Amino acid sequence: MPHSATADASLPPAPAAGTILLYLPVAFHQADDGSWLLEDQACNGLRLWARHFEKLIVIAPLRPGLPPPAWVGLSRIGPALERIEIVPLPWAWRPDQFLRRLPRVRRQIRALIPRADWLGFAIGGLFGDWGAVAAYEARRQGRMHYIWADRVESAVTRERAKSAGKWRHRLLARLYHRPMAAMERDLVRHASLGLFHGRDTWSHYAPLSPNPQLVHDIHINREDHLPPAALKRKITEAGSGPLRIIYTGRAEPMKGAMDWVEALVLLAEQGVDFRATWAGEGSALPQMQARISAAGLSDKIALPGFITGRETILALLREADVMAFCHKTPESPRCLIEALISGTPIIGYDSAYPRDLIAGHGGGLLVPGQSPAALAAALAGLARDRARLGALIAHAAGDGAPFSDDAVFAHRAGLILTHLPRFGRTGQSPG
Repeated sequence: MPHSATADASLPPAPAAGTILLYLPVAFHQADDGSWLLEDQACNGLRLWARHFEKLIVIAPLRPGLPPPAWVGLSRIGPALERIEIVPLPWAWRPDQFLRRLPRVRRQIRALIPRADWLGFAIGGLFGDWGAVAAYEARRQGRMHYIWADRVESAVTRERAKSAGKWRHRLLARLYHRPMAAMERDLVRHASLGLFHGRDTWSHYAPLSPNPQLVHDIHINREDHLPPAALKRKITEAGSGPLRIIYTGRAEPMKGAMDWVEALVLLAEQGVDFRATWAGEGSALPQMQARISAAGLSDKIALPGFITGRETILALLREADVMAFCHKTPESPRCLIEALISGTPIIGYDSAYPRDLIAGHGGGLLVPGQSPAALAAALAGLARDRARLGALIAHAAGDGAPFSDDAVFAHRAGLILTHLPRFGRTGQSPG
């Protein structure tokens, strides 16, 4: 069985001498002054990778247009930035764009691979997935490499084929998800190491991988954990008042956005007093708002959209009694771990990932069958049994205690250094 990342990384080792080539599953943007911008959490990830490797070569697509609010200057990485080489690749998710740019990008990647001692590529797509292209180029050069995945992209695309709002998007999803699944299987089978975030993703890919490892990917440090005194206050405050419910993440069909609303409508019909917030933007927001208004619950359910600032998000999580979730596809949302480190029990649809997170202390309740009615019943039970709710809050903090960004990146770096020899060769003829 795999083992999750819990090692103490407060005193990291000196960086391993040599270079790691990484493909990031997040896009760069370019500011008006020509400087590079990257998601805040991705900057933190590069800072942490640099604690374990002497030099980083980072490839990722460059997306045109205005950057999202969470994109910041690379200076956020800190002094380690001088040991990081950035190689932007074209944004090419349309087949015509991808095929036109593929020869040049292949040449770029082909030249980068011999410069690196270790190779690792995130995958997640079909046309435009330069991580997959890099993995194929590594295979052609007979180089050992790892594959990273934090969700099963083909399953997400299959779900989009059913629920996407526009017919064109549904059609493309129906056309893409099968070849995408075939490519995922091929890439995972030929990678020397598989790093799979969360047990749902691990369970899907482990039978295919020669060396599957369960890992996590979070950007919460130890100082972000709910302090013991605050935990005691939270348990006391949960003993009375409306049940406070939170979800943080994109408002999309794959997240079960409408199931979440329906569960709350049923909860209100049972006479439970609650206040709920879904913090995040997405395509499902208009439909969610319409259903909330039709049910007369606008005073109980808030949809503030995208919220900036880690401190603001953590404050919302700490103030909530529970996180309710309705995830529908094999993925590993970080928000569940962020809830646990905030002493907020996770209450939602059963799957391998949340089941693994609360296996140690039982800091949550999972309901079968992707049923809004079952979720509503679980929430109603906690609203009426505040002693049980208080116990779950304490258990949630226990389940969240092992997690920090230092620990999970140290775990992943250790797996790479253990299982991928420096400049490792596969010993196989290139495929």
